[in-house]
Amino acid sequence: MFEGLRTARSVIRSLRIYYGDRSRAAAMDRLYSQFVQPGDLVFDIGAHVGDRVASFCRLGARVVAVEPQPAFVRLLKLLYSRRKNVVIEAVAIGRQPGITGMLINADNPTVSTVSEDFVRAAQGAPGWEGQNWTNSLSVPMTTLDLLIERHGQPCFIKVDVEGFEEEVLQGLSRPIKALSFEFTTIQRQVALACIDRCLALGFSRFNVALGESQTFVHANWIDGAVIRQWLTEVSHETNSGDVYAVAG
Repeated sequence: MFEGLRTARSVIRSLRIYYGDRSRAAAMDRLYSQFVQPGDLVFDIGAHVGDRVASFCRLGARVVAVEPQPAFVRLLKLLYSRRKNVVIEAVAIGRQPGITGMLINADNPTVSTVSEDFVRAAQGAPGWEGQNWTNSLSVPMTTLDLLIERHGQPCFIKVDVEGFEEEVLQGLSRPIKALSFEFTTIQRQVALACIDRCLALGFSRFNVALGESQTFVHANWIDGAVIRQWLTEVSHETNSGDVYAVAG
């Protein structure tokens, strides 16, 4: 029960952070409008409290919101289950379907993860002090390919799964127009592997938004070699951000 209360407090805090700033929401809409048009299908992998779902809905998209954590699934259903353009999938995404273990950070469930490597990388890392994954649960896992078979071809996929991004992309074999994935400076090798996977899938242009800035770092789209160099050299204090990849 005590851990449940900690999670509830953390969810409320996340709601304040991710829904409380109108200027941030407007910036998010401007960013995603480059990829999403009314009627388009979008996959939100790692939907968390659904702030990206809200943005995609404001842009008129149909959304498949994917989230394995029960607390956030309940919240997403409360916020979006009555919307005909939103489908909620209570699963994790990986390179193959099955059952996987999820490590829960009750005080900061935003960084709960199915990646043990992510937890090991965070332990003792500057900027990650005080993070503890004290519980675990089993969750079903599917793949992007199977999600596409179930719901159709998306125009955009957003991936934010705390160190499991490469595994998610390994479960995609079909070309799409654009996607984003989160990177952290404690796991640069995961981001570099994601770039390699994107190149193999036919993505050729890249850009980056740091943290929750909703603003691209580079004035122009850059190629795979340049984004790899940037990810290798960016300072540790940058902490995290999202890489955007566009095909063609």
